[in-house]
Amino acid sequence: MSTTEVPASHAELMDGVYRWQRHIYDLTRKYYLLGRDRLIEGLDVPQGGSVLELGCGTGRNIVLAARRYPHARFFGLDISAEMLETANAAIAREGLAAKVNLARGDATDFDAKALFGTARFDRVFVSYSLSMIPGWEKTVSAALAALAPGGSLHVVDFGQQEGLPRWFRTLLRGWLRKFHVEPRASLRDVLGSEAERTGATFRFRTLYRGYAWLGVIGARK
Repeated sequence: MSTTEVPASHAELMDGVYRWQRHIYDLTRKYYLLGRDRLIEGLDVPQGGSVLELGCGTGRNIVLAARRYPHARFFGLDISAEMLETANAAIAREGLAAKVNLARGDATDFDAKALFGTARFDRVFVSYSLSMIPGWEKTVSAALAALAPGGSLHVVDFGQQEGLPRWFRTLLRGWLRKFHVEPRASLRDVLGSEAERTGATFRFRTLYRGYAWLGVIGARK
């Protein structure tokens, strides 16, 4: 696992939040991090392609994606050393160490070439991480910069729960704040603006009455 310097304050915060949570993270999050499997199914990785996950956490998504696309190479970036420890263990346990490379870094500002030996990827995806990243808009820009021609960026995260009862939104927001999570109200606008800026295509879906949002930006060939 390679590493570069990461912002100490946010890295320490994430390590503090997940030092113990990482051991039960996947058991609990499967009930409310909805839409992750739909994102993975939609990656449609080309033969021999490369895939980068920003905010790879426990490695849950990379493991599932590597099983689904055995012909591809996978790379994962996370700011938390604690989460990466769990991710590396999961990847080794699944026998995927030869095809998955993890690194510690800041998703808002990273040097993919220095970290992974490759600068461009056919697919980049971000699953329920933008809602935890300060300056998350920079992550969108950095992800697009890391795309190979014709590649695509896939994002799933909390929506604004616009089709759900007010009481549910209030309870969910209160729960999420305990983990320093803030649904990004401007997510659709930012993704759309970045797609327009780069001349890319843009698709956006609301899932589960707005509980989650799923966006895909397709880079020009």
